[in-house]
Amino acid sequence: MPVDERAPAVLRTVPPPVPAHRRSPGPARAVVVLAPLALTLVLGLWGIRREDTMWGDESVTHQLAHRDLSQIWLTARHVDLVHALYYTVMHGMYGLFGGGLLTLRMPSVLAMSVAASGIGLLGLRLAGPRAGLLAGLVFPLLPQVQKYAQEGRSYAMVCALVTWATYALVAGVPHRARRRWAVYGATMLLACLLHEFAVLALVAHGVTLAVSRVPRPVLRAWGAAAACVVAGLLPLAVRSAGQSEQVSWIEGPVRLHYFLVVAVLGLVCARVPLEVRRPVRLSALAVPILVLPGLLLLLASLVKPLFVDRYVVYSNIGAALLLGALLDHLHRRRRSPLLTWTAAVAVLAALVPPSMSLRTPQSRSDDVTAIGATVREEGRPGDGLLYLSGRHRILTGADPEDTRSLTDLALAQDPVSSHTLAGIELPAREIAARMLEFDRIVAVRAAGAHPSADPREEAKTSTLRRHFHEYGTTRVNGARVTVYVRGRAPSPKTGTGPDGPGTSGGTTR
Repeated sequence: MPVDERAPAVLRTVPPPVPAHRRSPGPARAVVVLAPLALTLVLGLWGIRREDTMWGDESVTHQLAHRDLSQIWLTARHVDLVHALYYTVMHGMYGLFGGGLLTLRMPSVLAMSVAASGIGLLGLRLAGPRAGLLAGLVFPLLPQVQKYAQEGRSYAMVCALVTWATYALVAGVPHRARRRWAVYGATMLLACLLHEFAVLALVAHGVTLAVSRVPRPVLRAWGAAAACVVAGLLPLAVRSAGQSEQVSWIEGPVRLHYFLVVAVLGLVCARVPLEVRRPVRLSALAVPILVLPGLLLLLASLVKPLFVDRYVVYSNIGAALLLGALLDHLHRRRRSPLLTWTAAVAVLAALVPPSMSLRTPQSRSDDVTAIGATVREEGRPGDGLLYLSGRHRILTGADPEDTRSLTDLALAQDPVSSHTLAGIELPAREIAARMLEFDRIVAVRAAGAHPSADPREEAKTSTLRRHFHEYGTTRVNGARVTVYVRGRAPSPKTGTGPDGPGTSGGTTR
């Protein structure tokens, strides 16, 4: 074929080479979110029933969640207004899933799991995927987080809300969109309504923005959101101030050592250099939320004791972020992998004993399940029942069957009908008269309780001292259960005679 008769060549367009690009952050982001959530969930479910026991504060949640909504809010007018929203939430949970231990504690497990995923995202945004993943995995390993992830109180929910409010804060700095700041304000307000001391995180956020030298429009947006939070919280704060006797039991800082250790550790970690540069630095966010809430409570305690570690559980957000950044820094250096892994294994091994201890009844200050069971065991049908003092009636309120066969000698109106936690008691003279109608009385006294100057309490103790003898005392976690008898009843161990309870004071078990 002649050359000029050949078919024209077909022109083909060669696609340009695909430029190299970074790996999509999608998978890394999913791992950063899901791995901490899964670990927290597993640790939260481990030993969640705590040998089928409950402690005093959880018992209050349990009792109030069983009341009608109207009864919850009528009770809040007298006591525990700061927890009324939480009791309302738990009332709904009990209505849906029943009033067992799993329903009591599972919301806290889920809340801490959500907090862990939020911490992972915070670390990712501030220091990269690996730092975020490590921070999210460190968080559920912290002893205080493990403890309150399995507690039927509001602290885990508050921690989750503060975590996500903090994420909204960081996300709002570069964008300045009103919607983001509205989300931040609404989340912080909900956290504060669940527990007033969440407002201290608001102060920490303000310090973070100040030291980060963010633009003035950002400061104005945060200021507007913070003002809305304070305005929304103010009515609750004013009303609950009249219930300050609820924290009268705090005589000094409670479990201060954990806060001090974690704060010092966090400050050391804050010196680690980070390669990632953001408008808000990780240390500028983590250090204030770790240190400031607890420090402000300690300063307030100079006027009135207020520091309790669980009030600022959310400070563990800062600790986890700083520890995650430290671990990421050590991984990047790679100078001694063996030493790094050895240290990690040693730390995990050191966490095993406290983790196991937290899942025992002895990890709490009392055990109302054991107290109620002891009252049932020591009491006989028709015996009198006495609480020293009356507010300790909540120690046996978790299971009404424990006291059903006994007569509450001081009770004038029960807790439900009186819209209180412990009921209303009779006048002192009537209490003493009722006590003298019984030959056998079971008395419940909280461990470490101080004598009260209340006339009712004086009437109880003086009547027992003058007309009754101690028959025997059983000590359980958080209380003493003592049986008193009139006359010289035989001791359960020694029988009658000169060494009986009338002279020896009974037996202790």
